[in-house]
Amino acid sequence: MTTQALPREPRQDRSRATRRRLLEAAVDCLASEGWAGTTVAVVAERAGVSRGAAQHHFRTREELVTAAVEYGSEVRVAQMRERLDVPSGQRPSTLDVVTMLGEMYTTPLFRAALQLWVAASSDEQLRARVLPLEARVGREAHRLTIEALGADESVPGVRETVQATLDLVRGLGLADLLTDDSARRTRLLRQWATTLDAALSR
Repeated sequence: MTTQALPREPRQDRSRATRRRLLEAAVDCLASEGWAGTTVAVVAERAGVSRGAAQHHFRTREELVTAAVEYGSEVRVAQMRERLDVPSGQRPSTLDVVTMLGEMYTTPLFRAALQLWVAASSDEQLRARVLPLEARVGREAHRLTIEALGADESVPGVRETVQATLDLVRGLGLADLLTDDSARRTRLLRQWATTLDAALSR
């Protein structure tokens, strides 16, 4: 009997898979090791690829981190859409919405973004890349929150109140960076949901 060899995965598919593993590892590394600890060698090891393979895709640390910024932003937007883009007639409660937002701003992706913000504050080239990506994430978060809450932005003060909600959960995510702030966050979000309900029903 003869055996037929299994078809090999196309080189282009393997290349895409390797690139994705490197980007995921870079985001994970940023979240756990910070900016200083995110090097091509460390990311390659975490992704399970050789340093040479990593440098085939990203010649420098800056190229790798820049691509990771874009990848992380795309994933964050996709997760927000998945959590908040609900069909009409199935709108979650205000508490559910602010709780979901609180969870999204305490993920490893958000922690990685925080590390990039700090690095970008003193690196003009990185800041030029991070700012438009974060602006896109912010716009999409605002749009999805408005829709999930069923809020009417034509009513004076509603837009600002929703933006304050996003600023609140972002700040709570920052507080969670150093210690487990989940108990206090839960209390604050429960109270804010009540305040938000009153503001939106005026």
